[in-house]
Amino acid sequence: RFYHEFSVSSNSPIRVPQVGIRSPILSHDGVNLAAAFETLRERGQTETLYTVLEKAFPDCHFFVDANAGRFQMMMKRDGILRPLESAEFSDGTLRFLCLTVALLSPRPPYFMALNEPENSLHPELLPALAMLIAEASRYTQLWVTSHSVALVEMIKTYTEVSHFQLDQKEGETVIVSVSH
Repeated sequence: RFYHEFSVSSNSPIRVPQVGIRSPILSHDGVNLAAAFETLRERGQTETLYTVLEKAFPDCHFFVDANAGRFQMMMKRDGILRPLESAEFSDGTLRFLCLTVALLSPRPPYFMALNEPENSLHPELLPALAMLIAEASRYTQLWVTSHSVALVEMIKTYTEVSHFQLDQKEGETVIVSVSH
């Protein structure tokens, strides 16, 4: 599976209720986020899911609202009197939820590639992302491209990493160093 970018613009399908079906795999564009989240909650690593979300968003609780056969991500946040709908989530929150559901899939692939998963995430989310990537690496081979040295170092605190540092020389991508 390859996850490059999740469209989280104001008119993104991720932000509106979707038909609720079992989805053990997050689609490449994250459109089935609510259904995949609910499937993960019912059949997956629930303890890990809530541990990661608590680390990333300590004052929040995420859940799926199922109304008339449509699923929508919701967030109850301390200090806010009503749950927030996915249309009200920040771009980074939606991206982090997509990464969480993709990496904790109850049906992990043999190989998963993440392209710059730190994009649009608040720096405070990187420790939870690192923990999530390390956890997923127990079940699938991961290839992560990143511009964040901090993220790479955080992942190393949880699991062994083969790190290939790349650079461009005369228009060509070359390996600068390899560390294990």
